[in-house]
Amino acid sequence: MTTSKRKFSFSISLFFIYLFIMLFSFVCLYPFLIMISGSFSTSVDTMKYGFSIVPRHFTAAAYSILLANIGSIANSYKITITVTVVGTILSLVVNSMMGFVLSRKKVKFKRFMNIYVLITMLFSGGMVPWYIICVHYLQLKNTIFALILPYVVSAWYIFLIRNYFNSVPEEMYESATMDGASDFLIFRKIYMHLATPVLATVVLFSALAFWNDWWLGLMLTDNNNLQPLQLLLRTITANIQFLQSTNASPETQKMLSQVPTQGVQMAMVIITTGPIILLYPFVQKYFVKGIMIGAVKG
Repeated sequence: MTTSKRKFSFSISLFFIYLFIMLFSFVCLYPFLIMISGSFSTSVDTMKYGFSIVPRHFTAAAYSILLANIGSIANSYKITITVTVVGTILSLVVNSMMGFVLSRKKVKFKRFMNIYVLITMLFSGGMVPWYIICVHYLQLKNTIFALILPYVVSAWYIFLIRNYFNSVPEEMYESATMDGASDFLIFRKIYMHLATPVLATVVLFSALAFWNDWWLGLMLTDNNNLQPLQLLLRTITANIQFLQSTNASPETQKMLSQVPTQGVQMAMVIITTGPIILLYPFVQKYFVKGIMIGAVKG
């Protein structure tokens, strides 16, 4: 095959590869585009025609309803950002330290600790004991720590980090020990620097978990000032649906029927999803590597 034919064949292959990537990207973006369009669609169009990429009749009523609660949204943003940042940092520190301990070969009761952590992945005490411990023993009710502490430790994160640390040559640890370095210094200066891919993966997963959580806010807080974003979304949607289902006057029912319930949901999702999406590009290059090495090696 001549050089020109090889170049032509390569160009054709490259064209189809790019075409496939573009189509696949559109398929991934399609639900998000539908969500954006739905937030600007009227309730009548949504019920009659369903969702489409382009709104039939453009309206910003959903965003107007949300802006009427701008104080609550701003406060929920503050709570969610605080919980996400503090919770992610604590989760990274605690799980990485536990993963480092379980990766050491000479740690006493290492097998017992591995089994103990594994059991927490397989079994749970149930909702009632969990609630009693959080409220009566730990006194977390109606505190900001109620939205953070229950999700700080994760057995899956611990094993992911432990397996990654197991892939670090043991000679590196022994060499640092001979130079007089303590275990904490070795962990902080050597292992944490080498484990950037898996730590970035844990940061991404942990941040998403804290950002999207509404369960802890529902179970452990009844203070509106401690409502995270996702719980606020649930509350606003439930209030609209409740008002629409009540036996109100005909005039009130007519007014409530114009409220785009699904549009409000989608608008709130866009408002709450936007910031966390920006986190992914910064950790994406470490994501696949951290998952593969942390899950396979060890």
